Amino acid sequence: MTSTAAAPPPPRAYRRLSVEERRAQLLVAALGLFAHRAPDEVSLDEVAVAAGVSRPLVYRYFPGGRQQLYEAALGSAADELKLCFTEPPVGPPTERVARVLDRYLRFVDEHDTGFSALLRGGSVVETSRTTTIVDGVRRAAAEEILSHLGRIGGSGPQSARPRLRMMVRSWIAAVEAASLIWLDEGKQPSAAELRGWLVDHLIALLAATAATDEETASVVRDLLALETSDGPAGRLAELVIPVVAEAAHLLPHATAAD
Repeated sequence: MTSTAAAPPPPRAYRRLSVEERRAQLLVAALGLFAHRAPDEVSLDEVAVAAGVSRPLVYRYFPGGRQQLYEAALGSAADELKLCFTEPPVGPPTERVARVLDRYLRFVDEHDTGFSALLRGGSVVETSRTTTIVDGVRRAAAEEILSHLGRIGGSGPQSARPRLRMMVRSWIAAVEAASLIWLDEGKQPSAAELRGWLVDHLIALLAATAATDEETASVVRDLLALETSDGPAGRLAELVIPVVAEAAHLLPHATAAD
């Protein structure tokens, strides 16, 4: 009698990874570990286990050991973080910034411990190269924010002058600091609340700088022309104008009430 049992499936063909694919696999494994632990606490053995390869293979691709692997992983994370700030020029500027911050805070949330170690420094694997990588992210972020304000960082008629550049770089630093405090506070308030507050912070900095800098005043006028009453700028104006009105008595032309 002929057996009707199904034949076992043929073994899956083994596919050798290319050099680029293998390197990418190792970086993904390393980033997964660096995301949740300080970089100097991660060993190459752990990276090898996470990637499902041998330790000598990790050394074959990163002969400089953990330092080289960390710098490569950091560069990969930096590229991902820069993409968080890339947003097409569609819609009101403050709504674009809100979408940028949503992506940024999602990155911070997913890489919490590693993000803290990265920005706070103090790691034994921190070098001038890693500092340059991190600063490159900050500069790229500032350039993207300036572009949403109708300015560029280089030379030319639309290039931002020092006061506006300084204001944007200060805001980027505030975003970093707020992100670290947010992690320390157990990710409270919610990411959506933090994002809204950071957008408000940018608008407030723009308004304060515009009071004494004509370029920023021009940027603010152009920005407000694109905003809507139910957008971030409109909602903040509705909340702030009554508060500012309480300071009317501080104006030089104010007269004492009879």
